[in-house]
Amino acid sequence: MNIREFINQYRNHPVLFIGAGISLRYLVNSYTWDGLLKYIATEITGNAEFYLDIKSQCQIDGKYDFAMIATKLEHEFNNTLSADRNGKFKDVNDFFYEEMEKENNLSRFKIFISHLISNLDYREEMKDEIAELKKIRKNIGSVITTNYDQLVEDVFGFQPLVGNDILLSNPYGSVYKIHGCHTDPAKVIITADDYTKFNNKYELIRAQLLSIFIHNPIIFMGYGIGDENIKSLLKTVFTYVEPNSEDAERIRNNFLLVEYEKDSMSHEICEHDIDLEGFSTIRINKVKTDDFVEIYKALSDLNLPVSAMDIRKVQGIVKEIYSGGNIKVNITEDLDSLSNSEKILAIGSSKSITYTHQDTSGMMSNYFSIIDEANIQLLKLINEIKIASTQWFPIFGFHKICPLIEKAEELKAQQKSKLNAYLDNLNGNVKSTHASVQAIQDDEQISCANKVSAVIWSVSNGNLDLDDVASFLQGMQNKKDTHYRRLLCAYDLRKYGEE
Repeated sequence: MNIREFINQYRNHPVLFIGAGISLRYLVNSYTWDGLLKYIATEITGNAEFYLDIKSQCQIDGKYDFAMIATKLEHEFNNTLSADRNGKFKDVNDFFYEEMEKENNLSRFKIFISHLISNLDYREEMKDEIAELKKIRKNIGSVITTNYDQLVEDVFGFQPLVGNDILLSNPYGSVYKIHGCHTDPAKVIITADDYTKFNNKYELIRAQLLSIFIHNPIIFMGYGIGDENIKSLLKTVFTYVEPNSEDAERIRNNFLLVEYEKDSMSHEICEHDIDLEGFSTIRINKVKTDDFVEIYKALSDLNLPVSAMDIRKVQGIVKEIYSGGNIKVNITEDLDSLSNSEKILAIGSSKSITYTHQDTSGMMSNYFSIIDEANIQLLKLINEIKIASTQWFPIFGFHKICPLIEKAEELKAQQKSKLNAYLDNLNGNVKSTHASVQAIQDDEQISCANKVSAVIWSVSNGNLDLDDVASFLQGMQNKKDTHYRRLLCAYDLRKYGEE
């Protein structure tokens, strides 16, 4: 069976379990556990053999205990920085003492790790593959990761959950960061003591994750077949589920391990036995490949009855109802009879209830997310939405993704006409020759009221880098403002319009 056939069997939203291999694939500033500790040891001593000395003391039954190595290295690191206040690691010491003034006692070792991976330095050569990864967002329920960086949050826009926050979460649209996040050094789990504390209080979090493992397809990415995280997870699942039962077979069939193999273009799924020492042997599905794009395309093309995005919205509303929010609940077959029109959760026959969950305003506010994830299912709704001739609406990018938009040509003509009419009425003051949005913002000859107009004129005349314009648009606070909508239409036409 190939990867597309396997994924097409899914009947609900898969969950990704992401390890260090994914960060290594897409980020320049990423490390294996061994690589991270070696880098830190070399940074504080300038001697690569120092790390090897520590490592040699932490071998148990032929395997290196990296949590033990981290414990010894943390001790050396913290003592070194304590004795050298304004030396090489002055910024770490500055942060440490600032936090101590607030009675927040942090490890300098963990502060350094947090600073080391705080920025996302993407590999330029992986840009196209990352674009394909973004497209699967619409079909992914949630992500579980042992990584400290914020790659998943940046790519998917999901809500990060660390520690006890996991217990209070909605599973859809969340990133479960079970080993902590660089944004909170105190919660980074890396030393032996960290793991002991984690395991002692892990039971409730384990139960939350177990529910996800049982009910959703799980795709492991960025781990090797012998990774202890994988083995620990499988032990957890099959401690509660009888290994030879029908439930166990269904769960096994839902598990897929994507194992990296350099230059391999294989798409074939095979079965692989994992020996869980002292427990049992578990057979799971595995694909060894370097062609991650095929996996992402299969996930992006997965056609499920309800999108993960819709479920996230429903869960948000239901959560407000549970918490006693100011939401009126009515059971009806006639939506027009409801006075509470701001939020509607409709359950009933499609013959008696009709409701479009996304209007043009929402599509424009979420323009870049919709484009990134190529959300065809959502864009088909444009056929059902009335768009007035006076309305600003960016159709070119949407139509490129979804050729099934029936009134696309009419909307394209409307978009061009409105832009041309607007540009014709602009005065000379906004017709700048600046090559960046920031230069327009800094130009005192252009009034504040005309800044966006100047950007629109410059976009339409090809003076600005479109990535620069996209960043400016995404940073605009009011996505319902006419300035935003005009500029978005100018950007959309320039980016996706016909030559």
